[in-house]
Amino acid sequence: MPSATASTSVEDAVHRRRGDLVELSHAIHAEPELAFAEYRSCAKTQALVAEYGFEMTSAVGGLDTAFLASYGSGPLVVGVCAEYDALPDIGHACGHNIIAASAVGTALALAEVADELGLTVVLVGTPAEEAGGGKVLLLEAGAFDDIAVAVMLHPGPVDIAAARSLALSEVDVTYTGRESHAAVAPHLGINAGDAVTVAQVAIGLLRQQLAPGQMVHGIVTEGGVATNVIPARTRMRYTMRAAESAALHELEDRMAGCFQAGAVATGCGYEVTETAPAYAELTPDRWLAEAFRDEMERVGRTPVPAEVEAALPLGSTDMGNVTQVVPGIHPVVGIDAGGASIHQSAFAGAAAGPSADRAVVEGAIMLARTVVRLAETCSERDRVLERQERRAS
Repeated sequence: MPSATASTSVEDAVHRRRGDLVELSHAIHAEPELAFAEYRSCAKTQALVAEYGFEMTSAVGGLDTAFLASYGSGPLVVGVCAEYDALPDIGHACGHNIIAASAVGTALALAEVADELGLTVVLVGTPAEEAGGGKVLLLEAGAFDDIAVAVMLHPGPVDIAAARSLALSEVDVTYTGRESHAAVAPHLGINAGDAVTVAQVAIGLLRQQLAPGQMVHGIVTEGGVATNVIPARTRMRYTMRAAESAALHELEDRMAGCFQAGAVATGCGYEVTETAPAYAELTPDRWLAEAFRDEMERVGRTPVPAEVEAALPLGSTDMGNVTQVVPGIHPVVGIDAGGASIHQSAFAGAAAGPSADRAVVEGAIMLARTVVRLAETCSERDRVLERQERRAS
């Protein structure tokens, strides 16, 4: 268990700032902003930690809404990840306002014990989790190079200590044919709409042979302009998921054949482009996850049993890429959403309710106490520091 002194200090620090943290959560929730355009949300998040003496680096990696806010100079560098992007039309139906506010609370609490525990606390402002892979871009820019351990949380309908996620990639597929009058001269057209149909039929048949954990889902984003004009251009977007990156690559190869089939069958040209960097699977650090489970139980939460976690439905997150490089966790903290799940409008409403405010405060306490426990457990502290040294060499 963490020492009474340090654990009490971080818990008291969060409670003292409860009003500021809840206000931040509500302010971000009230003005939802999409990926890479989270200007107000980012500024509000930065402003709160700047008040407490954090050293700020803005526009990290060339991303306007990414930042690093650092406090302390200890050898154990802890990254606390904040997200603040919303979803089109349904706003904060993924509760990223809760993520941002709890991350700020965690960072401010740990700052109070940074000297005592030999920490450097880094609040990492990460844009575009929903679409764009902000953390992947920050990894590539070196933002995580000095970080020995990375933590964050995510709201959801239940409490999950060792949350995992699927690897993911997303592509746009564009078919190019030739327009013609659908009744007068259909034989002169090359039907890009038919190319989409052929590809979707192929994908539908492929689903029977998908391995467990592999998934595909897609939409047609451009399908033609008039029923009496053979479409000269169509476009669709497909997301592919798998339990791990190797299985995702296999799925990508099979989907490529389906996309090609649409072009071959109709005589269309086609182009496949990635919409964002691929997301790796989320692999939580076992020790950190179990420490967080203990903290959940300490505050009266009931996390899903470890033996049940593997059977839960999974999404995807760019925090997965971080956990492939840095030991980390991304637990789920439950809120009362009336039976709604993430990415539903009812969840967006709940994300600024009383149980969401509780998740902000308790989430910050649980994350901070988990880091305190790590810092005070010599064998685990040495483990993450040695891994960081190997990565830096």
